[in-house]
Amino acid sequence: ARGFASLRIADFQEVLGEPTVALTKLRELCFSGIPFDGGLRCLCWKILLNYLPLEKALWSSLLKKQRDLYSQFLKEMIIQPGIAKANLGVSREDVTLEDHPLNPNPDSRWNTYFKDNEVLLQIDKDVRRLYPDMAFFQRPTDYPCLLILDPQNEFETLRRRVEQTTLKSQTVARNRSGVTNVSSPLKSTPSSLSEYEVLPNGCEAHWEVVERILFIYAKLNPGIAYVQGMNEIVGPLYYTFATDPNSEWKEHAEADTFFCFTNLMAEIRDNFIKSLDDSQCGITYKMEKVYSTLKEKDVELYLKLQEQNIKPQFFAFRWLTLLLSQEFLLPDVIRIWDSLFADDKRFDFLLLVCCAMLTLIRDQLLEGDFTLNMRLLQDYPISDVHLILKKAKELQDSK
Repeated sequence: ARGFASLRIADFQEVLGEPTVALTKLRELCFSGIPFDGGLRCLCWKILLNYLPLEKALWSSLLKKQRDLYSQFLKEMIIQPGIAKANLGVSREDVTLEDHPLNPNPDSRWNTYFKDNEVLLQIDKDVRRLYPDMAFFQRPTDYPCLLILDPQNEFETLRRRVEQTTLKSQTVARNRSGVTNVSSPLKSTPSSLSEYEVLPNGCEAHWEVVERILFIYAKLNPGIAYVQGMNEIVGPLYYTFATDPNSEWKEHAEADTFFCFTNLMAEIRDNFIKSLDDSQCGITYKMEKVYSTLKEKDVELYLKLQEQNIKPQFFAFRWLTLLLSQEFLLPDVIRIWDSLFADDKRFDFLLLVCCAMLTLIRDQLLEGDFTLNMRLLQDYPISDVHLILKKAKELQDSK
């Protein structure tokens, strides 16, 4: 097995060693799983998610440009509003009506600030709960954002902003078709935020970095802003980049995650937009497609689910929208994503994975009643993702 692993690593290194990466070859390799060694996965994901171009000579200038741009976003969207808020308490006489928190004008900076707080509270609630079965997101990052954590700064950070916000987070619950309220038993949630230890000044936990990424994304994409479930998409990306064995890449995990997440969301954002649910690019169409594919592959199972009136919305909504990130443990989610990102038709393979998941438990589904089957589908019983991916590949090849 060790010999096979080192052969695979050599295959990846050969493709990535060319001046121009051969995308078709890279996709083929990645589809069967990417080794973690030497930061290969992080590098491949960045190429597959169109963050890094295929010409290697362009990498260093592009990375510098994007990381500088991200620093700019931090300054404009987190640091400047934080400074303005801190200054308010210090120099009252400098505050004009234009800048006053009570200014009724909907375009005033303060109005924007308070509106942003609603989004921030929802993000905060969701990111603190990321993968509670793993300590990683509660741990301090080795690379806290120095721009923000400079001890000279008295300004309000996002964490302080959440602590000081008096808005009740109940007013901002934006749930869609039970994205996270049908919680999977894998994910036990601490009962209150007080169970989390607050890190000392000058440190920040990984979940705080994820919070910043999502907040900046929401500010830059007001059309979609933040929808519950996006935290489950950014989590595996950030985890992968922030555990990169190559420290030069790891140091920039925040900026790189932001741009890869933005690119990934550009491809799947229609799943999160309620008004598109019934359009051809929306989630309803994709859920129906899971059933029509199942009908082709296993008509008996399809008819059984129809007869019990088990609609794809009951389970496939979460599977598809969150790219299966809530159905499996994080290392398995990452392995599934290797194949999904490598799919040149972009997530057609996801439909086949969903079908494979159904056919692998067909005997139980054919015997079970409605209640039992709903439980199977909402808490999927098979944890061997290699078996599922193998089955999905068989379904793909049998077309």
